[in-house]
Amino acid sequence: MGRITVLKSLVKDSLDTITHGTKKYHLWMAFLTAVMLGGMYCYSIQLDEGLSVTGMTDRVSWGLYISNFTFLVGVAAAAVMLVMPTYVLKDVDFKQAVLIGEGLAVAALLMCLAFVIADMGGPSVLWHMLPGIGVFNFPNSMLTWDVLVLNGYLFINISIPFYILFRHYQNKEALSKVYVPGAFLSVFWAVGIHLVTAFLYQGLQARPFWNNALLGPRFLASAFAAGPALIILVLAIIRSHTEFVIKDKTIKKIALVVTVAAQINLIMLVSELFKEFYAPTHHSESAYYLFFGLHGKNALLPWIWTAIPLNILATVVLTFHKLRNNLTILYICCFILFVAIWIEKGFGLIVPGFIPGPYGKIVEYLPTGVEVGVTLGIWAMGAFIFTILARTAIGIETGVLKFKK
Repeated sequence: MGRITVLKSLVKDSLDTITHGTKKYHLWMAFLTAVMLGGMYCYSIQLDEGLSVTGMTDRVSWGLYISNFTFLVGVAAAAVMLVMPTYVLKDVDFKQAVLIGEGLAVAALLMCLAFVIADMGGPSVLWHMLPGIGVFNFPNSMLTWDVLVLNGYLFINISIPFYILFRHYQNKEALSKVYVPGAFLSVFWAVGIHLVTAFLYQGLQARPFWNNALLGPRFLASAFAAGPALIILVLAIIRSHTEFVIKDKTIKKIALVVTVAAQINLIMLVSELFKEFYAPTHHSESAYYLFFGLHGKNALLPWIWTAIPLNILATVVLTFHKLRNNLTILYICCFILFVAIWIEKGFGLIVPGFIPGPYGKIVEYLPTGVEVGVTLGIWAMGAFIFTILARTAIGIETGVLKFKK
């Protein structure tokens, strides 16, 4: 009964916190709400007219939605780069950032699920994915494994921070014997969710562009670069607009993680390019289409030739210790790297896998306004959820929210 009373008090205090704030806070939430409403309107058009209002076709059946899904799985997995040093290695410098990172993981995973629903056409077909009700095809289907690991990781990233914050709300220390086993599990689970997502593509024999042994490791490297890069940007905003104390040392340590992961990602990119272009075969046509165009078709050239230079520039600048320790330069590089990897793991990975088709036909893909609207709405939803989670967590950690007996 006592815990229920505390929980009710926590919910009441959290609602009070997230509904009150500065003018900037209310403007931010109003902006996100407007974008979400725009996304809902676009989604209503898709529900009414079907996926024909998108740029996807029978030839290119995955587009902007699955591109964002793939990228956000990596953002969610990147929370482990804060969980492991904090909970497993007891590095106190990461302690202030870990709850923010896990909140970001929760928001990213909910966005992943939203993108899958959007790509399936609507929520009415989700029953196919439910064990015992739909055609789950376990354990043969990689998509089944992806559903399991994503929902399992979502549960872990909700339960651990909730337990810690619930204890801190009561002015008690969280018991390590309760949450540390879950933290250890999340380390392996985070690697699993991204590897399983990579296996979804690697297992499609008719798509040679994805039949690459480096795909799984490169997914992890790019995730551990883009995810912590986003965390750094979020921490920069939080410490400039709240009283939550985040030391420079914490941001610089996360920056080192970003740098190493970005360097590994770049090395793997060079390896892939060598494999595709040094001794090309007919299986290299997708890569040729992506980087140079094929038979006059070149819709993806502006995207990939924006991503690669940005990726190289950010990685090179971050490699220099003096430049990386300049926070202004660090923030710019993190933003550039985030955008570059978003393009690379989206249009640079998903779409070229379908071009050319198994019979050599080239059908290009570009997203429609409806797709862009739905996508922006889902990103706004993720930002809205994260803002609520972060505001509550910061309130508890700074002592503003406390259980009053």
